[in-house]
Amino acid sequence: MSPAYLERAALHYLERYSASTQMLRRTLMRRVEKRARARDEDPAAFAEMIDAVVARAVEGGLVDDARFATARLATLRRRGASARGASAKLAAKGVPRDVVEAAMEAERAALAEDESDGTEAEGIEERAARAYARRRRLGPWRRPEIRALHRERDLAALARAGFPYGLARRILDETEPGSSDDAGFR
Repeated sequence: MSPAYLERAALHYLERYSASTQMLRRTLMRRVEKRARARDEDPAAFAEMIDAVVARAVEGGLVDDARFATARLATLRRRGASARGASAKLAAKGVPRDVVEAAMEAERAALAEDESDGTEAEGIEERAARAYARRRRLGPWRRPEIRALHRERDLAALARAGFPYGLARRILDETEPGSSDDAGFR
């Protein structure tokens, strides 16, 4: 196992996936552990080599936690993730809390700029809740004849996804799907 092997493994991984520094480190560590097990070696001996490869990837701009967090947050929001849910998913990917908070602040700033042009934009959480409900076919996106029967279940699903009760109730009480903006995030 050499630094060249680890660099090739890192490049191969980064060609296929966008990653945080922690994700790259975990991936390289899994590869080292697999090879070390096959050769009866100690995987801890390669920790410095892994750190060096990750540092080179960061220096070269191949890995950027802020860029990863911004892109992943936008994807999660389009799919209907709440702020709490998106934060937890990014934390699971190894993105530091301050980077997640900065990405969320940038998201709020971008929305404030959009609102300054005179258009009435929905809140980020409301758009995400609407996207989640639409994707899961909750509330107004459910067949009308069974909608009332599943109201409590739909409220629970939105609550588990991390949305506040008032927002969940407002989304589910809409009479028609997306009465304000059916397209959600664009």
